[in-house]
Amino acid sequence: MIEANGALLAGVSIAKSFGPVEVLHDVDLSLQAGHVHALIGENGAGKSTLMKVLCGYQGASAGTIVLDGRPVVFHDSADAERQGVALIHQEFNLAEQLSVEANIFLGHEMKSGPFLDGQGMRARARQLLAELETEIDPRQLVSDLSVPQKQMVEIAKALIRDARVLIMDEPTAVLTTRESEVLFRQIDRLKRQGVAILYTSHKLEEVKAIADVVTVLRDGRHVITTSVDALSVDDMATQMVGRDVSDLFPTKSDIADAKAVLEVSNFSVAGRVWDADFKLRAGEVLGFAGLVGAGRTELMEGLVGLRTSRGTVLINGAPVRIRTLADASRHRLAYLTEDRKDRGLLLDKQMRPNLTLLALDQFTNGLIDEKAEDRALDTAIEEFDIRAGDRAVRVGNLSGGNQQKLLLAKTMLIKPDIVIIDEPTRGIDIGTKQQIYGFIDTLARSGKSVIVISSEMAEVIGLCHRVIVMKAGRIVGELAGDQIGEEAIVRYAMGIEGSAVA
Repeated sequence: MIEANGALLAGVSIAKSFGPVEVLHDVDLSLQAGHVHALIGENGAGKSTLMKVLCGYQGASAGTIVLDGRPVVFHDSADAERQGVALIHQEFNLAEQLSVEANIFLGHEMKSGPFLDGQGMRARARQLLAELETEIDPRQLVSDLSVPQKQMVEIAKALIRDARVLIMDEPTAVLTTRESEVLFRQIDRLKRQGVAILYTSHKLEEVKAIADVVTVLRDGRHVITTSVDALSVDDMATQMVGRDVSDLFPTKSDIADAKAVLEVSNFSVAGRVWDADFKLRAGEVLGFAGLVGAGRTELMEGLVGLRTSRGTVLINGAPVRIRTLADASRHRLAYLTEDRKDRGLLLDKQMRPNLTLLALDQFTNGLIDEKAEDRALDTAIEEFDIRAGDRAVRVGNLSGGNQQKLLLAKTMLIKPDIVIIDEPTRGIDIGTKQQIYGFIDTLARSGKSVIVISSEMAEVIGLCHRVIVMKAGRIVGELAGDQIGEEAIVRYAMGIEGSAVA
């Protein structure tokens, strides 16, 4: 049992059940003013559930929340915010059709007498966004923002609340290194002001860098709470998954003399990518690196028919014309989107219809063969280790790692020879990362060819046979073998070195 006295916010013996399934088992957590307390664990460990209980989004099934030394019940998240406890969501909680400034002040509007103070809110929004070192216009619609920009708006929303306890659920999952550093400076400022911060991230290096204390959850149970200085990154990973994960990346396969299966030349995507040339070989894992906005995702979306494009594409030496995803599928080319929640999966549906959607023609003969779909789901659950207590669960209730494994299984059901995976492990714990890296390696060793777009430098370096670097919509560098390293990639991505493929 923790000692709640002296803590700004504490959860004592917190339990949470959804029906018969208990997801938190008597968890204790204590947050001190002016400290960053990291909460880590695998996907499905219960981190997000505990955070939501602590800030009023969900009620505990048992246990006590203590604020300022006294037991408290938050009736909802607005009640928690009124008492100084705010959450920065992992899943965006934004009104897409409203402006940035309207989202920042939603429910906390500034007034001038009986009227809204639009001028004051715009000025304050500009100030907040400037502090976050982002060039977002407060008048922009949220629907027009990129994923990283939306995350910065979520952060600005939380900062406007002047919270005494700030709970951050994967705030850097979609941010660049530079944007993350801006956030860390804000966290340091809040610490100095005496704010208690609960912070969860799958990026253990940043946990090590910014946290004072770390708590590990595994399968909904408390494993350890200790000073962050007492654990190395490898120690944290081992505590999370209960096994050694020091060998995170598989050994790269030998692809010497492998033939080209995809050849792209003079390829442009309207307004975003210009004159791209590259080749992909059989059994190769080819990485695409670059800063956010470099054009990597747009290039791949153009290749699979999701964007207007022009140029030459050869698959196995033959020219192909791809204008739709259906065209791409016919040519055994598949794409896993970076945005699994909005564009990859139907979150309000069960696993079975999500799995078979792309390959529905395999399961129809006038009517949908649900028994065949069930057999395919059995296979997917086993092959991709998809963990769900109930096959009928809504996909939106699966952990991020299990959603990503389902998306991978869905994509592989069309039996592609070339697989493009955009941000394969975004928002995923280290144990599931290791599994997905193994899946990618298995694909390559079976003769499939894989393109990986990733903002995680270690991922690109650890997985890929070659790395192509993009900047401002153009390919500016190519690295292979021992050339692949963080400094070389950064130099190309920043425009310090090279203006054409090396």
